[in-house]
Formats: sequence, C-alpha cells, structure tokens
Amino acid sequence: MKKLTALLLTGAMVLACVGCGSQGKDADAKSEGVMTHDEYMAAAIDSEVVIETYVQAKQSWWDDKATVYTQDKDGAYFLYNMACSEEDYAKLTTGTKIKVTGYKSEWSGEIEVVDGTFEIEDGNYVATAEDVTSLLGTDDLINHQNEFVAFKGMTVEAAGQDESGNDVAYLYSWDGSGQDGDDLYFNVSLDGNVYTFTVESYLCDSSTEVYAAVKALNIGDKIDMEGFLYWYEGVNPHITSVKVAN
Repeated sequence: MKKLTALLLTGAMVLACVGCGSQGKDADAKSEGVMTHDEYMAAAIDSEVVIETYVQAKQSWWDDKATVYTQDKDGAYFLYNMACSEEDYAKLTTGTKIKVTGYKSEWSGEIEVVDGTFEIEDGNYVATAEDVTSLLGTDDLINHQNEFVAFKGMTVEAAGQDESGNDVAYLYSWDGSGQDGDDLYFNVSLDGNVYTFTVESYLCDSSTEVYAAVKALNIGDKIDMEGFLYWYEGVNPHITSVKVAN
C-alpha cells in the first residue's frame, strides 16, 4: 500500500512538473528588464526603453543606421535610425526577434524608438494584417499605430491635378513636386471621409509591385490595401500592397 501511494505521488509530481515546464517555456515571455508593450506605451517621452520585438519590414539603411518596422503579438514599434552595421542589417529578415535598447520619442504624432542598439535573439514571429477599416475616423485607430494592418473596400479619390488641370489619382511627393521614384501620395475614401495614404519610397521603391499598382489606379476604383499604420499629423499609412477589391 505504501508503494502504491508512493507511485501515485510520484506520478502526480511528474504531471505537475510537465505542466510547470510548458508554462516556463512560453515563447512570448519577456526577458528580465524588458518592457511589455503596455509599459512601453506608458513610458515618458525621452525615457530609456528596453523592448523585445520582431522585424516585419526594413525601410532603410545608411551610415550604419537602420529604420525598421517591428511588432509582437501585443503591439508594434517603429525603430528609427537604430545603430546597425550593413552586415547585421542583412540578418534582419522578416520575423527575426531582436532586443532593443533606446529612447522613446515622438515626432508629429508618431511614437518611435530612437538612438537604439539591438541584439538578435532566438524566436520568430510574422504578423498578419489586422483589418482596421472600421476604425478609420475613430479615436481607437491610434492604438494600432505602426502595426501591420489592412484597409478594405475603399474608393480612390482625386489626389490633385496635373499640369493640364486634370484630376489625377496620385501625386509624386505630398504636393506633386516630386518625380518617379519619390514617395507616392494618394487619397481614398470611406463613408464620405477622405484619407491620404502613402507608398514610402525607401520602403517600397519604384521597382515594387505596390508602386506600380498605385500608378495604375483610376479615380473611382475600389481597392483593398495592406501596410504599416504610420502616423504623421494624423493617420498616414505606409502602404505595401494594393489590390482591386472583390
């Protein structure tokens, strides 16, 4: 009887340990000293922040500085001019987990991490685009700032006029003063409200499908889009995909 009791106790301990082990190896658990996304958002501007996040797209690299869109399951982080060698920049493939130390900053409404350094860690996560179409024009939209998002069933509006005074669906640069290869600005509407979206040329240059897709737009087209919810004096998404709506 004592042996049976001992075996039952041992079995219960093994089961308990198995349960504890699975929780202790949570891939989403933060390392010691690393902020949650909520803690990051609550931190004061100009304060030092330490985050763990995953590369979703690379915008640019020069002079040993990288600008990167990143996200985890709780929210997103825009890393501006993070210290990075060209060799390490090549390692920042989509989904790569990194630990970043830098300073929280704000520029024209955009919350970002500046003067950062990073180290690559084990782990991988690629975000799926969350449909935030219904949040356009609401106070809740900013809660998804810098995330990979989708907008569906929006209508292309005139972005401005060409030299002949004809309405056009897009502009090179925000005021039409640019040329092929510069940022593309285009307007889309939903429920009578018009929004300006951008193809950021450092992120998606003139050789990309989305750049060509925007140049092929016609006023009145219904389109679906994906991109990163950048902010500049209000919502200013950096679009990475444009398709005709079904």
